[in-house]
Amino acid sequence: MAQHSADIVPWCRIRYHVGVSNAKKILAGMRRNARNWRIEDLEVVARRFGVDIDGQGGTSHVTFRHPKAGRTTVPEHIPIKPWYVRDFVEFISKLEDPDHD
Repeated sequence: MAQHSADIVPWCRIRYHVGVSNAKKILAGMRRNARNWRIEDLEVVARRFGVDIDGQGGTSHVTFRHPKAGRTTVPEHIPIKPWYVRDFVEFISKLEDPDHD
């Protein structure tokens, strides 16, 4: 029996993040190479640091908010452009190091 692509996508996303669910490894990878990341990767890291994730329906962007770091907005396009990933890493760095400028 053939599966519809809608049935496969959630399973693939769950399976993908079982193998790379370590947020520190994902963040280290983003610091090494800002290319070819998905919004799910950013969400895993954001949850690890207690960041609020606001993916409003009807929009193609996700906003990450935290009282200490402010906010950053990232489009959901795959793959995410490197400058958005670098901006997200800078945002998370503010949470790792409270003295960060």
